[in-house]
Amino acid sequence: MGDFRVAVKCFIVDEDKVLLLERRPDDCHYPGACEIPGGRLELGENIFDGAKREAKEETGLDIEVLNPLEVHHFTRQDGQEITSVSFLCRALSNDVRLSEEHVNSFWEPVDTCYDKLHKLYHGEVDNYITFFRGRI
Repeated sequence: MGDFRVAVKCFIVDEDKVLLLERRPDDCHYPGACEIPGGRLELGENIFDGAKREAKEETGLDIEVLNPLEVHHFTRQDGQEITSVSFLCRALSNDVRLSEEHVNSFWEPVDTCYDKLHKLYHGEVDNYITFFRGRI
């Protein structure tokens, strides 16, 4: 068995807009792509605590974790296997302060985010629209 990790992603919504982050142009994984906040859990870390920690580290935001949206399993370019759980989250503020991992952030209307958000996360958008829009 190789190098395996669990990760979380946070689909953070505020007034039917989702928070997108633009990766650094020199990033080794999808340089310049727009994504949602998140990252790998620490070994033994509670998945909900990990989602809150990752959101806080990458955006400065406190969030409420609401519901799971999607599960992905993939192998990174460096061979590490990742199982990632994406959660629907509510922002408890909207004062974003980026970490050094990203160069830009913006609140994008859900209906237009497909054009900007990396295709890896289009399932999250679909599930939000289908199951949660207008309910949070």
